[in-house]
Amino acid sequence: MKAQIIREHGDISSITFEANWPDPVAGPDDVVLEVKACTLNYHDLFTLRGMPGIKLNLPLIMGIDVAGVVAAVGANVTQWRVGDRVLVDPFDPVTGSLLGERADGGLAELVKVPAKQLLSLPDEVSFAEGACLPVAYGTAYRMMVTRGQLKAGEKVLILGASGGVGTCCVQLANMAGCHVVVAASSEEKIERLKQLGAADGVNYVTDDWMRQVQKKYGKARFGGVGAAGMDVVVNFTGGDTWVPSLRCLTNNGRLLTCGATAGFDPKEDIRYIWTFELNIIGSNGWLREDLTSLLDLVRQKKLKPVVSETVELSQTRSAFELLQNRKVFGKIVIVP
Repeated sequence: MKAQIIREHGDISSITFEANWPDPVAGPDDVVLEVKACTLNYHDLFTLRGMPGIKLNLPLIMGIDVAGVVAAVGANVTQWRVGDRVLVDPFDPVTGSLLGERADGGLAELVKVPAKQLLSLPDEVSFAEGACLPVAYGTAYRMMVTRGQLKAGEKVLILGASGGVGTCCVQLANMAGCHVVVAASSEEKIERLKQLGAADGVNYVTDDWMRQVQKKYGKARFGGVGAAGMDVVVNFTGGDTWVPSLRCLTNNGRLLTCGATAGFDPKEDIRYIWTFELNIIGSNGWLREDLTSLLDLVRQKKLKPVVSETVELSQTRSAFELLQNRKVFGKIVIVP
């Protein structure tokens, strides 16, 4: 089969296209899928570069999010048949294995996965739409809905809104009846986010986004008297955006976080947290029921996964360049 392989950690040049890589063989409890779509995530870049404390077995095929068709089933598999349309839940909570990290992933024509990690992909949901869901949309759904419990009428500021997680957060907040404010790197991205449901936006390249948000929406006040500001700030970037995010919240506001793409150990100022009784709510990945809810929303056309680019498997390096340089609006889909 054709596959993209990494034999050592490094930069994008470490990804090698192989035209005759060995086909995977299903074990008794496994299935082999014909990959129809695989989407990239920032986690793939972390895997490529190597993460402290995490040792991977190399060579490795990356690609966490996969949708496809069952091509072969193991001897013990009875619930799936060849030809079934499926989506992979890439994380096994029992073993802690993540597809494309601890096991070969979807940047190939074929992939082997445990049968227990499959979900049926409705006919109304395309392979590309399905492959957008687990990491980015599953993470966003759990953070915004399951953990964040957004309410109609709340003011929600979303940082990093133009990526996979961010575009889903915008749609979910809009769906909940919130007033959505986005921070993005260009006016073009802000306009596109408004088409997804954002009511307002700030360009963090040309403006001091914290000052702009405070100027328009106010900020917390000691004792709550005359308090204003955002009810919710969504921050999965970390780094130097962390303290400014706290300063945008109203009294008893909620900061939702599911990651730290710009740094996991930012300078902190806990005075804001106790003075204004702020709530820091963490969210880690997704559960199967989160993906089931997302599939139903997409099936009903209430949620539309945003695809930035569709790239052939042989051109995977160019797709990683787009991701690394943040020239992406939504998700990048790789097709064999």
